[in-house]
Amino acid sequence: MSGRKETVLDLAKFVDKGVQVKLSGGRQVTGTLKGYDQLLNLVLDEAVEFLRDPDDPMKTTDQTRRLGLIVCRGTAVMLVSPTDGTDEIANPFIQPDGA
Repeated sequence: MSGRKETVLDLAKFVDKGVQVKLSGGRQVTGTLKGYDQLLNLVLDEAVEFLRDPDDPMKTTDQTRRLGLIVCRGTAVMLVSPTDGTDEIANPFIQPDGA
C-alpha cells in the first residue's frame, strides 16, 4: 500500500462542468466546479445558493442568491451531483383526490 491517500469520489470528470452541492445544515449550491483536493474542498465559480424557507429550514425555495466564486469546505460537503441530466419530476406517491 502506498502512503498516498486518494479520495473516494472521482471529481475529475466534473471539472469545468455544472454541479449541485448539498452542504451540512441544509444549504444547497450550484455552480461550475473549478477545482478540488483530496479533502473534498471544492472551488465553485458562478455559484448560486438556493435560499431556504424561513418557516421550514429543511425546504428550499425558488429564491436564489448569487455568490460568485466560493470554496466549499470538505467537512461540510454532503452530496455532489452533476446538474446535467437531473430533472425534477412529479411526486409519484401523492394519492389522487378521488381515492
